[in-house]
Amino acid sequence: MAKMNKNINNINIQEIKYGNKRYVGEVVNGLREGKGIVYFNDGHRYEGDFKNNKAERKGIEYYNDGDIYEGYYRNGKKEGKGIYYYNNGNIYKGDFRNGLREGKGIMYYHNGNRYEGDWRNDKKDGKGIYYWNNGNRLIGNFYKGNPKGKHVTLTKDGEIIINDH
Repeated sequence: MAKMNKNINNINIQEIKYGNKRYVGEVVNGLREGKGIVYFNDGHRYEGDFKNNKAERKGIEYYNDGDIYEGYYRNGKKEGKGIYYYNNGNIYKGDFRNGLREGKGIMYYHNGNRYEGDWRNDKKDGKGIYYWNNGNRLIGNFYKGNPKGKHVTLTKDGEIIINDH
């Protein structure tokens, strides 16, 4: 582990290299604490707040595949409100728990479709509405990403289709 120390306005800024990472930011009692940036050798980086050596509160994570997450963290994991920008153009805005999409959220798909509703374990799960870009929409329950049980499809032409999967 290599270190570089600087004091700027009485804030201890250090550069610490360890494993496949490099941290530049505030350090208190040898721990990442306050504002900082972690650079990974693969191009991935996290910029934001740290507490007890872990991402905490608000931050932005840039992944090496082009995905970006901006939101809140607790104990080093996505937790609370956030926005995840996928490299394919999809955007998720909503709740995260333990690093996964969990709670209420909206997924905007790059093709113009969108889903608004409940998420569990990173999948559409619970009550939700799926909107197609052609004006049709499906209202009902989802389970592990797919419609489940009774649901209603409303077409752009006003037709009502009741399904039971």
